Amino acid sequence: MKTRDTIVAIATPPGAGGLGIVRISGTEARTVAGAILRFRHDHEWKPWRLAHAHLVDEDGSVVDEVLVAFFAAPRSYTAEDVVEISCHGSPVVLRHCVARALRAGARAAEPGEFTLRAFLNGRIDLPQAEAVRDLIHSTTLYQARVAAQQLEGSVSRAVRPVKDRLVGLITLLEAGIDFADDDVPVAPAEEIDARLADILAGLDRLLASYGWGRFVHDGLTLAIVGRPNVGKSSLFNALLGADRAIVTDIPGTTRDTVSESFSLEGVPVRLVDTAGIRESDDLVERLGIERTERAMADADLTLVVLDAAEPFTDADREILDRTSRQGWRAVVANKCDLPRRLEPGIEEIAVSARTGAGIEELKRLLIRRIAPDGIAAPQSGLITSARHEALLREAREAAEKARAANAAGLPHELLLLDCYAALQPLDALTGATTADDILNRIFSTFCIGK
Repeated sequence: MKTRDTIVAIATPPGAGGLGIVRISGTEARTVAGAILRFRHDHEWKPWRLAHAHLVDEDGSVVDEVLVAFFAAPRSYTAEDVVEISCHGSPVVLRHCVARALRAGARAAEPGEFTLRAFLNGRIDLPQAEAVRDLIHSTTLYQARVAAQQLEGSVSRAVRPVKDRLVGLITLLEAGIDFADDDVPVAPAEEIDARLADILAGLDRLLASYGWGRFVHDGLTLAIVGRPNVGKSSLFNALLGADRAIVTDIPGTTRDTVSESFSLEGVPVRLVDTAGIRESDDLVERLGIERTERAMADADLTLVVLDAAEPFTDADREILDRTSRQGWRAVVANKCDLPRRLEPGIEEIAVSARTGAGIEELKRLLIRRIAPDGIAAPQSGLITSARHEALLREAREAAEKARAANAAGLPHELLLLDCYAALQPLDALTGATTADDILNRIFSTFCIGK
C-alpha cells in the first residue's frame, strides 16, 4: 500500500440517502477536488470552512450542488490535507464523484486506509484505531460510550502508568549496569520486588476489567433451558418485552432454537429459547433437543428454568447436573404467581413470566453473574479487546518471571531480559519505547555526566 498517494472513497454507508460524503486525503487533495468542482467565485481554500460548489462532469455540466469542507494537515482525521465533499446521497452521484477524482489523480482507498493513515501519521495510537471500528459497529449506547472513550485514548491512559513504572525500573537497572563506575545507586532486591509488585498489581487491575469488557465488546449468549412446559418461551418473551416465541400449554411446542437480541445494561445479549429436554420418540422433537444441547454448549451463560408450581423432578435434577458441569448458569423458578409446590432453596430467584414479577431482579442477577465487581464506567480504561488482554497477560507473565529472578538473586542483566519482555507487549499497545527514551531517562534521573 502506497501511503503517500492521494486517496478517495465514499465515507458514508451504501445506499440512497439525503446526504453522502466523498472523502479525499493526501497532499494533492485540494488539486483533485479543484479539478472536479466548480466554485461560484474565486475560491480560496480556508481550513475548517464550508464552501458552496457544483460537482461537474468532464464537459462542465453540473451533476450536483455540494458543500465542500477542507481540513488542513495536521489538524485533520488523517493528519493530512483532507477534503470532504457533501453530495446528495444518490449512489450514482457518489460513484460519479469518486470516478472523477480517480481520473484527476487520486487512488481508490483500501478498506480502513483513512484510519491507517491516522495511525501511521501519529494522529491516533493502535487502541484508538481499533476503537474507531468498535464505535462504528456498536449496537448499544453503552458500547458506543466505551468506544468513544477508547477513541479519546482511555486504554492508553490506563496502560501508561504501569508502563512508566516498568520503564522506571528498567532505567534503574540499566544505570546500575552501564554506569557502575560512576557510583550510581541501584536499589536493593527488596525495593526491586516492591516495584515489580506494584507493576503486577496495575496489570491485574487492567486484566480484571476484561471480565466485563469482553461482554461489552462481544456480547453475551444466554440459553434458556429446562424440561417441557416450565415456561421457557414465556420467560424468553418477558425478557425481550415482546411476544417473539410461541407459547401454549402443550408440552414440546418449541421444536427448534429461537434467538433474539436485547440490551442488558448496555451489553448486547443474544437470547436463545430452546426445546424442552426430555425423552421423546418424536424425530422432530429429538432433533430440537439435540440443538438445545448444542446451544447449551455454545452459551456464555445458561438460564435453567424450573416450574415453581410443580415438585422437583429427576429430569430437573439431570438438567441441573449437566449445566453445572458446563460452566456458568443461573437457576430460576418460574410461575411464582401460582401455589408453590417446588421444594425451597433450589432456585436462585423466583419469577413469573406471566405477571412480570421478578423479571427485573433476574436481569440484575444476570449482571452479577457476568460482572461480579460491578459495571465499569466507560471512561475507566475498560479493556474490551481480546488482543489487548493477550498482550497484558503476556506482560504480566514476563513481570512475574522478573520477580522470581529477583527473588532468586540472579544478576540484573538477566532480570532486565524479563523486564524488556514485559515492556514489549505494552509497547504494542501504546507505542514503542526507544533506546533514547531509556538513556534520556537515565541521564535526567541520575544526573550522570555532570
